[in-house]
Amino acid sequence: MLSLLAASAAASDPIYWSELGLSPYLFRAGGFELRYYSLAYLVGILLAYWHLSRMIKAPGAPLAQRHADDLFFYCTLGVIIGGRLGYAAFYTGGDTGKPSLFTNFTPGEAVSWDLLRLWDGGMSFHGGVIGVLLAITWVAWRGGLNWLRVCDYVSVNVPMAYMLGRIANFINGELWGRATDVSWGMVFPGGGEVARHPSQLYQAGLEGLLLAVLVLTLFWKTRARYRPGLLVGIFTVGMGIGRFVNEFFREPDAQLAEFARQTGLSMGQWLSLPMIAVGLAVMAYALTRPPVGGARTAAPQPA
Repeated sequence: MLSLLAASAAASDPIYWSELGLSPYLFRAGGFELRYYSLAYLVGILLAYWHLSRMIKAPGAPLAQRHADDLFFYCTLGVIIGGRLGYAAFYTGGDTGKPSLFTNFTPGEAVSWDLLRLWDGGMSFHGGVIGVLLAITWVAWRGGLNWLRVCDYVSVNVPMAYMLGRIANFINGELWGRATDVSWGMVFPGGGEVARHPSQLYQAGLEGLLLAVLVLTLFWKTRARYRPGLLVGIFTVGMGIGRFVNEFFREPDAQLAEFARQTGLSMGQWLSLPMIAVGLAVMAYALTRPPVGGARTAAPQPA
């Protein structure tokens, strides 16, 4: 695949996604498909749990393994439920103002079954963040933990999982970018015969890999973890800025294209602005407070 990308770029011809030999599923067995998007969620959550379990063994951890186990369960629910409800609220309904996944009922049904059809796609990052925050709040309250410090520890594990999800979007040939004439432009199924930015890879790199390197380095190589709110503030600002920038290259959802034209910004950009503001406020709070116990160097004792 890399050789095909390089050859196409050198020839200044668009790259055809269909020629990369990608498939949305790893394997099929009868009517069952193991899709890369589902696998990305699974691997991302397990990787986050494994790394969080390592983090709490380092000095100064604000939670124990039993709390990490609870976070694994409740944050998984928060990602799935929050992500789906966020997509239904923010990204469906178009210009009608009525989220279609909440209102598309069949007479006699108690719920809209379209809302439950996760296999058809449609998850909101911002909705998932809200779901995870609610999960953290519940675990912290029940365990008597410092909420901000738990947020710090969880946030460090998000970018790598996010990166896997965006790579899965690319493998699925979905959520492609705007039309472009750059040499690495790619023709995606459903995107017409026009080269587009592979914006999924931009997001995987900027909001995923780069942000992961930053927060992991700050956690393991500095004393940032002893300032409650600093890591989650940096994560929130980094994710918000990354998403805001990448939205200039990402094609707006079809049902929200008119909204983006009328407001000048996409839905993702509007949702990222409060993220950046909140993240900056949390960083300012963290930097103007003394570090928690464990970060101070003991004063020398008199001889």
